[in-house]
Amino acid sequence: MSFNMTVWEVEGNNLKVINKTKLDNESRLEDWVARDSSILGLDFLIIGRQVTTYFGGRIDLLAIDSQGDIVILELKRDKTSRDIVAQVLDYASWIDSLTPKDIDEIATAYLKENLTTAFNSHFGAALPEVINSNHSMVIIASELDESSERIVQYLANRHNLNINAIYFNFFKNDRMELLGRSWL
Repeated sequence: MSFNMTVWEVEGNNLKVINKTKLDNESRLEDWVARDSSILGLDFLIIGRQVTTYFGGRIDLLAIDSQGDIVILELKRDKTSRDIVAQVLDYASWIDSLTPKDIDEIATAYLKENLTTAFNSHFGAALPEVINSNHSMVIIASELDESSERIVQYLANRHNLNINAIYFNFFKNDRMELLGRSWL
């Protein structure tokens, strides 16, 4: 099920297609999500960026949700290969081993304040006593290859794994840039 989005500019009674194009730089998308995670349609507190795992991997963005669960956000500006699924599962295996102290250290380094304070400020509630009891994985890309899409759906539906994909499409004309979002 390939995802396709079209955007039109309304000019009076006429519609003019705005061309879909490649995002020039993945870091732009990462910047936007880091600044305002609500563009994902979810409420997360970003607690880390380019977080290095003990095995040398680099998680694009690490977040925490209102339940205290960790969220891995892996971004690709273009169509993904099926390697992306293995990559986020590998990151999840590392996240699963993190202690509350580890998570606080990651958050404090990124946010410049401790996790308890940042969590309360963002969510208006106390940090849950138990954090990282669960985690989720979100692949963010303009398009998933068919294999990745099948694997994500299989893991989510058959094994109840908290994994999903968000599609971002970038559109540009001579006057503006637009970003569209949809979920798998």
